Amino acid sequence: MVISAHILALVSLVFFIVLCARYYTHMFQLNSYTEKVQLSWIGQNFIRYVPAIIVGVAAFVCGFFEAREYVYAYLILALAAILMALCYLPKKAKKPIVYTARVKRLLATFGLLIIIVGALAVLMGESGEFLLLGAAAALSPLAIILANIINAPMEKAVRNHYIKDAKKLLKSHKRLKIIGITGSFGKTSVKYYLTALLGAKYNVLMTPESYNTPMGVVKTIRGSLRATHDIFVCEMGAKYVGDIKELCDIVEPHHGMVTSIGEQHLESFGSVQNIINTKYEMADGIPAEGKLFINISSETVYKNRPSRNAITYGLTPEADYFADNIAVSGSGTTFTLHHGDESEEYRTRLIGEANVVNIVGAIAAAHDAYGISLSELRSPVASLKSVPHRMELLDRGGMIIIDDAFNSNPAGAAAALRTVALFDAVKIIVTPGMIELGEKSDELNAGLGANAAAVCDYIVAVGEKQAKPIVKGAKDAGFDESRIHVAKTFTAAMEFVNSINAGGKKKVVLLENDLPDNF
Repeated sequence: MVISAHILALVSLVFFIVLCARYYTHMFQLNSYTEKVQLSWIGQNFIRYVPAIIVGVAAFVCGFFEAREYVYAYLILALAAILMALCYLPKKAKKPIVYTARVKRLLATFGLLIIIVGALAVLMGESGEFLLLGAAAALSPLAIILANIINAPMEKAVRNHYIKDAKKLLKSHKRLKIIGITGSFGKTSVKYYLTALLGAKYNVLMTPESYNTPMGVVKTIRGSLRATHDIFVCEMGAKYVGDIKELCDIVEPHHGMVTSIGEQHLESFGSVQNIINTKYEMADGIPAEGKLFINISSETVYKNRPSRNAITYGLTPEADYFADNIAVSGSGTTFTLHHGDESEEYRTRLIGEANVVNIVGAIAAAHDAYGISLSELRSPVASLKSVPHRMELLDRGGMIIIDDAFNSNPAGAAAALRTVALFDAVKIIVTPGMIELGEKSDELNAGLGANAAAVCDYIVAVGEKQAKPIVKGAKDAGFDESRIHVAKTFTAAMEFVNSINAGGKKKVVLLENDLPDNF
């Protein structure tokens, strides 16, 4: 009986460590394998660490009972390990863990560390094994970071090999023209739109989805680039100073585009000036004869022009390419584009001012850098499809949903609300607020609440913690408190939206942001 309980305790402890390691590896992947970010995340979400501490304490207690007659100590440890393991069971995730080669290497190194601890535990005897394995359980979240540090030289070598291979492939495609696209927001949409417009005349490769990191770009080149491609449209993301330079060093773009500059990833950048400097690494990353396109409807871009000449676009007549006469309806948007003495009418199924700006940017690049006439671009503009979760229009009969759930930011949210304001309907915003805004998080989320108060008939904030600054901002703006609802989950939020009596009108529901799994 005692031996069986002892084995059960050990097996349960190992089971807990495995699930804990998987969970924290998933979070580490979402945190871009960045040790500093992971440690900060653990500190901000310490409640998620508590199960590991409970199991560690239970194992320590068990280790102090050296006599085998204390069978209940083993059983208590086994029960604690099994119950706490339930906290780390795999759940349906918005972005599930991907078992890449790097993750497999990380878990293998973690496993080796646990085996070493286990071997030492056996040498120490019955008491020592539970003390050591208890420490392993309690420190598993940190051991993932240690495994990453151990693997760092190997990961660097692997990374350099793949980058070198990708650069070699690019150089072998002599006629391939590359355009890099960056910006605090809008870059993914512009990438999709530009690829669609260029596709009318050229064979185009683009980085898929949100593949905008060095390894995402390298994976695209190594896995998808073909000799038949004429143009490579490369999205470039950044969270730290130097990120765009690194990407430019890899792909060496001929042309570049800056879609916006704003308070996105402010927590990691540290300041707006650092964001400006990083985005304009694109200006330095293209050759002197290359063309740089910048969106001067972005206030920060307008006030902080790059040192080199640039082709401007936006909604202001100052721009080289600009749109006016914008009309939005449930079926899409119409606008007039002007460039010098030329003007062209466009129609698109997409909605919103932000989408018009992005389309204008894509038109500017397709026309100025790749020679497609403005009239030729009318048909592909009319055929553009929504990029998922970026001002995506979904008609649900009595309800129109504007899905703007991807990685919200202050300027983008404000633009989305301006679009909502154009509808004659009951206007509702559903939002958990914005993240990665550092010390300005409460201030900017309160601003979101105030902006929503000026446009919406109802404000539905998701998540009690995240809701506080949004609710405060709305109340301070004089919004009717009875029309503010705080929901624990998105499902509960939509149940409330469905219960709203629209009095025969349509409902327009703006879904503004959707928090990732590590939030």
